[in-house]
Amino acid sequence: MLGQISPSTPATSGSDIVDVTLQSFRDDVMQDSLNRPVLVDFWSPRSGPCKQLTPRLEKLVRQFAGKVRLAKMNVDEYPQIAQKLGIQSVPTVVACVQGQMAEGFAEVLPEGEIKAFIQSLLGPEGVDIEALLAESQALLEAGQIAVAQAGFAQILQTDPDHPAARAGLARCALAQGESEQARAILADIPDKHAGNPAVAAARAALALEEKASSVGDMALLLARVESAPHDHQARYDLAVALNAAGKREAAAQELLVIVKHDRKWNDEAARKLLVEFFESWGPTDPATRAARRQLSSLLFS
Repeated sequence: MLGQISPSTPATSGSDIVDVTLQSFRDDVMQDSLNRPVLVDFWSPRSGPCKQLTPRLEKLVRQFAGKVRLAKMNVDEYPQIAQKLGIQSVPTVVACVQGQMAEGFAEVLPEGEIKAFIQSLLGPEGVDIEALLAESQALLEAGQIAVAQAGFAQILQTDPDHPAARAGLARCALAQGESEQARAILADIPDKHAGNPAVAAARAALALEEKASSVGDMALLLARVESAPHDHQARYDLAVALNAAGKREAAAQELLVIVKHDRKWNDEAARKLLVEFFESWGPTDPATRAARRQLSSLLFS
C-alpha cells in the first residue's frame, strides 16, 4: 500500500505539470496533494487514447493556474505504482487529495467533463463562478446537458441563490423533457430576479415549450402551409413547432412572412412570438440577430 503523508511535512513546490518516476512519486504527488489536488495520468506511449487525453489534461491544468497539478506517469517505465493501485488499462487518471488516492476515470473524456471533475476536487472555494456559468451555458447550447447540469449545480453549492444557475438547471430540465421540473425550479426563483436575462430566457423557453405541445405534428403543419400559404395560424403554429425542434432560423422566417403580409394579424401575434423567441434564444444568438434585423426592416420600412 502507498504510505500516508504527514501534513506537518513541508510540501514540495514546482511545476503544475510534471513527469513522475517511482522515486519522485512521493514528493511530486503525495506531498504536493496536501496543498492542491494532483491528477495522476497513468499513460503509455503505445496508447492512442493516451495521446488524445494527455493534451486535454495539460490544457485544463494550465487554465487552473496553479490550483491543481498534473503528474504524468509512464506505466511502461514505472509499472509498480499502477500495479499497487490495481490499474489495468491506460489511460487512467486518479486524483490524489490530501495525501490519499481518491476518485478518477479510465477513458478519454471531453474537456467539459474533465473540467467539471477538476472543479469537483477543488470544491466551492475553487470555483470561478462567472467562468463556470459561461462554460455551462455554452455546453447547454451544444447539447451536453449532463455536463452543463453539473456545472450549474456546482455554482449553486457556492451561491445557492444564483439566479442564472437556477435558470440553467431549468433549461437543462426542459432539454430533458422535464417541463414540470423546469416549472418548479423557475417558480422557486424570487421575484426580485425576474429581470435577470437568464431567468427571463428560461421562462420564455418554458412558455414556448408549452405552446409547442399544443400545435400538432410539424409535417402536417408544413403541408397546411404549403397548400394554403395565407393561412397565418398554420404558419404561426409551424413556427412554434420548428423552434421546439431547434430550427430557430426557419421558425423566425415563418413569422417574418406573417409580419410582411399582415403585421396586425391576431393582435400582432407573429411579432410578439418573435420577441418571445428572441428572449428565449438570447440577444447574442445568431438567429436572434438576423431575425431582429429583418423585423426592424419590415416594421420601419
